[in-house]
Amino acid sequence: MTDVTSSKSTRRPHHWRHDLIELAALFTAVVVADTIAKTIAKGPDGPYLLVFSAIALVATAAFHTWWARRHGHASHAPPGDDTSGVTGGRSTTPAADRRGDTGGADEDPAVDGPANSGGTSLWRMRTTVADTPGSLAALCTVLARQGVDILTLQTHPLADGTVDEFLLRAPAGLSAQDLARETAAAGGRDTWTERADAHDLVDTPTRVLGLATRTALDAAELPLALRQLLGRCTLHSVPAVSLTGRPIGEQAPVEGVLEETVMRLRDPHGGTIIVERPYLPFTPTEFARARALVELDARLGPRVPRGQDVLTLPEGNEITVRRADRRDLAAARAMHDRCSARTLGLRYHGPVGDADRYLDHLLSPRFGRTLAVQTTSGRLVALGHLLWDGDETEVALMVEDDWQRRGIGSELLGRLVAMAEEAGCDSVYAVTQSSNTGMVAAMRALNLPLDYQIEEGTLVITARLASGSRPAARPPQEQWHEEVRRAER
Repeated sequence: MTDVTSSKSTRRPHHWRHDLIELAALFTAVVVADTIAKTIAKGPDGPYLLVFSAIALVATAAFHTWWARRHGHASHAPPGDDTSGVTGGRSTTPAADRRGDTGGADEDPAVDGPANSGGTSLWRMRTTVADTPGSLAALCTVLARQGVDILTLQTHPLADGTVDEFLLRAPAGLSAQDLARETAAAGGRDTWTERADAHDLVDTPTRVLGLATRTALDAAELPLALRQLLGRCTLHSVPAVSLTGRPIGEQAPVEGVLEETVMRLRDPHGGTIIVERPYLPFTPTEFARARALVELDARLGPRVPRGQDVLTLPEGNEITVRRADRRDLAAARAMHDRCSARTLGLRYHGPVGDADRYLDHLLSPRFGRTLAVQTTSGRLVALGHLLWDGDETEVALMVEDDWQRRGIGSELLGRLVAMAEEAGCDSVYAVTQSSNTGMVAAMRALNLPLDYQIEEGTLVITARLASGSRPAARPPQEQWHEEVRRAER
């Protein structure tokens, strides 16, 4: 904290002795000048000597005035105040002293750095700096000289340094290599940069609260919330036991495990959540945030949004589309019992007898989201799954035989794709057989770019969800009837 001295304490004290001495000197000078003038006036060169004496007196007075003003200003500074090296008093606060004077970030970029012409770009940058006084100040000064504006800053303390995470607005001509080079010159190491967008402008507390709210409303949001919280990473939900009932590996402890680029958290629904980020080690701060989200999910228990939509089929029957979870396990098994062997074989691509084993996995919110279609009597007649598969997303459908070719599959698929887009997925894929013409027609009806891949009789159809690839949406009722007509053909 900077010491503040009032103007009263810095003003020189006024002494009456100085005034008395100056007045006596003035009278003495007048008497001497009068005596000399009378003496010189009686001589032959008296007028000239008098003029020269007046000039000398004026010059002496001017010199005295200049000398007094120069030394008078210097004496007004308080003793011991050296303004040539002011640092804002940060030496009295060790925590702030490590950060140093970051005023360089507020300098005009046009003074020392490149002109900020041609637009700007947003960057996210993370670098590790030494935990020493002035480390951040040096980094901020270097960035300011390049015309970079620091929008937000987060610090992640480590045992041997500090990870600083920035959101930067930089000149458009400044590349990631330029940022890394300048950061290294200022003492940063293990620097990582990536492009940012307007969504990153939200401050960290607001973003974390938003993710916690989403997790509280829907148990299936936890994997997505963790991914958005930790950046680009890969999540795997490993169940405690396999489909055959055998244990899978060792379950993570309650408090979780952090190992450089791998984070293991115990899933309250059973099993382990594994988060991997090979390009950048996790920090203890990130681990604590992720564990807090998992603990929130555990305390709230099973939950899905209660919203549901009632639709009318062309023949007049009403169906309800809603979210489903493990509480619908009994109804889903009953639907399996009513389905033919062909329908089950097209859906699960394997022995029909193992179909029931998949339901507990598919209905778990850890592995994705499930939509269910039920009749007015409450019978479950169709299921649609959006499954998180690491960095990829799978869609899967199954419609009971008596309810096929009525547009139900297309309706479910459209809703699942909309969920994937909302979750920020780049693409979705469906694994089926080339003989499953209904699934192929439903994927084509999405009006999205499709990629086809056939391996040993298995067809994988991938739909890209890039921004702008989807055409303008039509009225829901018009789209519904067109999908029904296409399915009937």
